[in-house]
Amino acid sequence: MARQFDYLADVEVFLAVVEQGSFTAAAAAFGSTPSVLSRALARLEARLGQQLLQRSTRRLGLTEAGRAYLEQARTAFTLLDDAQRQAQGQGAALAGRVRLSVPTTYGHHRLPPLLARFRQQHPQVQVDLHISNRNVDLVAEGVDLAIRLGTLPDSGLVARELEQAALCLVASPDYLHRAGMPMDLAALQQHACLPFVMPRTGRIAAWALREDGRDIDWVPRGGIEVSDDVLGVVTLAEHGLGICQSYDFIVAERVARGALVEVLPQLRGRTRPFSLLYAPHRHQSAATRALIEVLLAGAVGAVP
Repeated sequence: MARQFDYLADVEVFLAVVEQGSFTAAAAAFGSTPSVLSRALARLEARLGQQLLQRSTRRLGLTEAGRAYLEQARTAFTLLDDAQRQAQGQGAALAGRVRLSVPTTYGHHRLPPLLARFRQQHPQVQVDLHISNRNVDLVAEGVDLAIRLGTLPDSGLVARELEQAALCLVASPDYLHRAGMPMDLAALQQHACLPFVMPRTGRIAAWALREDGRDIDWVPRGGIEVSDDVLGVVTLAEHGLGICQSYDFIVAERVARGALVEVLPQLRGRTRPFSLLYAPHRHQSAATRALIEVLLAGAVGAVP
C-alpha cells in the first residue's frame, strides 16, 4: 500500500520558506542547503499542479494558490501538534514556535514583563519577536500574532482590545525654562513641537487633544520632524528640543524622576487603543493560544 502522506516533509519546507522569508534562511534553520529546499518545493508544486511561490532575485511572494494552501497547511500541522500533545498527556511541556509582531511603543514598554511571565510558564516555546511600526501581513509573512495601534479594518482576523492608552503632552524642565510654560492651546503655536510623520501616509500625525469637552485633532509644527520610530519624539523632548505627545505608560517614569514635565494637562483625556490580532481559533497552535492567554491576562484593566 502506497503511503498517502509521504510528501509532508515537502510541505514543511514550504512553510519554513514562507516563515523565514527566503530559501537561504530556511535552509539554515533546517541544516540543509537552498538547492535541496528548492527541489522539495518544486516537487510539492508539481504534485499540486499549482505554483505556490513567485520567485525573484529580490524576494519571494505567495501566489493566490500559495496563500490558500499556506492557511490550510498551517491548520493541518496545528492539528497534528495538538494531537501529539494530547497523546503525550496534558502534563507534557508546551513546545513550538510563535511569531509575534508589535509596534515599538508596546514592544519596549508593555510587552517585556508579559513575555517574561510567558517564558517562565513555557520555557520550551520559541518566541520570534518582530518589533517594528510596519503593519505585517499575518498570513503572507507567517506571523501568528500582532499587536496594533488604532482603529482596525475588518480583515477577517480576531481583534481583542488590550487597552485604551492615555495620551499627554510633555517637555523637559530645561526647555520650559528657556521657552516658558504654554498656558493654552493657542500658545502651542509659538513653541517648538516635535511632530511624528506617519510611515503609511507621509503626513504628520495629529495630536489627540480634548478642550472643554471637545475632541480636537491638532497638527503640530516644528523644526524637527521624526519618522519611523515614534519613541524618537520622547527622546528628543527629554533632551530639551521641544514638546511632544506620547502615552502615559511611556513617559510616566521620566515624569516621576523629573526628566519630563507634563504640559497643558487640561488638554488630556484622549486615548488610543492597542489590540491583539490573530487568526480564528482553528489556525492556532497550542503555543500560540497560550501566549494569547498571557497577553490578554496582562492587558490593562483585565480582571485578575
